Amino acid sequence: MTSSDPHTVLRADPVMADLIETHGRLTLQPADDEFRRLVVSIVNQQLSTASATAIRERLFDHLGAVTPATVLAAPRDALREVGLSGTKVDYLRNAAEAFRDRDLTRAGLADHDDEAAIDELTAITGIGRWTAEMYLLFVLGREDVLPLGDLAIRRGIESLYGCDSRDEMRAAADAWRPYRSYGTLYVWEHYES
Repeated sequence: MTSSDPHTVLRADPVMADLIETHGRLTLQPADDEFRRLVVSIVNQQLSTASATAIRERLFDHLGAVTPATVLAAPRDALREVGLSGTKVDYLRNAAEAFRDRDLTRAGLADHDDEAAIDELTAITGIGRWTAEMYLLFVLGREDVLPLGDLAIRRGIESLYGCDSRDEMRAAADAWRPYRSYGTLYVWEHYES
């Protein structure tokens, strides 16, 4: 039987126990605004943190309210002027249309297991597995997500556990089940510090 406290489970792994001591009790904090957080993930795709932050700030200033309606109403040229590539403009519009047409909120995806939620999200052109996993972590607050598509997570696990392959990384993270999302938060903290 598994403890209901993620930190108790993680502390069984000595590496995680050290990270918990160093960084304190990290928790999942699902975003209040589901669509806005998805926009953040799309903007962040394949960009450095600094570039993504600058583009996101200009985009949010331009849009005012970040909603499917404001994204769809914004002129394409204006979205390009804030620093988005033409492809990312398309991705944001695809996401806005999907949010307009389907319930992709926490409530709408509550009865979907993680893989079904990922399938629902990756059906949107421009949302791959990484973006869907970020949505599961930061919007849906799912507790057992291991986003190995994230370079920082792979590098962090590699440095902490000496893993060379994704299979080895998955095996190292098995000790964190069913709270791999929490382990992920600690790996990010380690990598960023």
